[in-house]
Amino acid sequence: MLPSLTDLLATARVVDLPLRTRFRGLDRREALLFEGPLGWAEFSPFTEYADDEAVAWLRAAIDFAWRDAPRAHRQSIPVNATLPAVGPGQVESVLQRFRPCRTVKVKVAEPGQVLADDVARVAAARDYLGPEGRIRVDANGAWNVDEAEHAIHALARFDLEYVEQPCASVDELFELRQRVKYMGIPIAADESVRKAADPLAVARAGAADVLVIKVQPLGGVHAALAIASEAGLPVVVSSALDTAVGLSMGLQLAASLPQLEFDCGLATSALFVDDVTDDRPLPENGEIAVRRIAPTSQLLAQHAATPERSEWWLARLRRCYELLEG
Repeated sequence: MLPSLTDLLATARVVDLPLRTRFRGLDRREALLFEGPLGWAEFSPFTEYADDEAVAWLRAAIDFAWRDAPRAHRQSIPVNATLPAVGPGQVESVLQRFRPCRTVKVKVAEPGQVLADDVARVAAARDYLGPEGRIRVDANGAWNVDEAEHAIHALARFDLEYVEQPCASVDELFELRQRVKYMGIPIAADESVRKAADPLAVARAGAADVLVIKVQPLGGVHAALAIASEAGLPVVVSSALDTAVGLSMGLQLAASLPQLEFDCGLATSALFVDDVTDDRPLPENGEIAVRRIAPTSQLLAQHAATPERSEWWLARLRRCYELLEG
């Protein structure tokens, strides 16, 4: 049953968290949090998303705060470190914030940078991890097929675990996968799942080996779990640069998957200067314990968004609720 808008607004708080390093074009991350009968949840679609896309994020938050969790298969989740598009000299200091992690996701194809910058960053990550560490790269769909093929050849010597969303479209992913299949480097789909009208289209087309799934864009833990089951491919649960509350939603999804072959991208609280709770979900020995996370009153107040930005988010919540209700 859909809770009332009054119920959502009663506890809604908007926060503004600074990032340690520019990530995904952002220096700060805004989010709206509210509390339901089962605990706190997060509604934080990126600001450029239209309401018809953002409504799935609201559905996810309501699902988490009002609906019982699926059965858990594990109590802690192995996680990867996330490396923004920094210079090689910054790699060690960034990765140290994640404590010991055996896997690093490296952002590549950053606007304003070139392939040589990506190679230098991945090389520094490999030096930091050593030969047994796992490296995956994420281009966020920025390459065309030829550029992606060239980049994969240039980065292959670093023993890549997979390449995430090298191209934007399903057709491009399919063509690239055929071109590089002989190299044994899997192709993972992220935007082709979370931003697609049909999140299963990329799996049906045979255009990916791995799916990256995120709770909020897919409409919640239960909806994402159903997509993962129907896709029939290995999945990685990842963050949409969530606060600690949103990360607890991802942890619940990862715990609910019957099979979890890859480390998950749920350690991104380390990218923030501070978070909304003293109980930050940071990795210990490469894993994060599964738990619901409640914000700390002092930190909610400390990181409260401006009145203007809070009203912007509350108006967005009202509009998305109307779409959800309809």
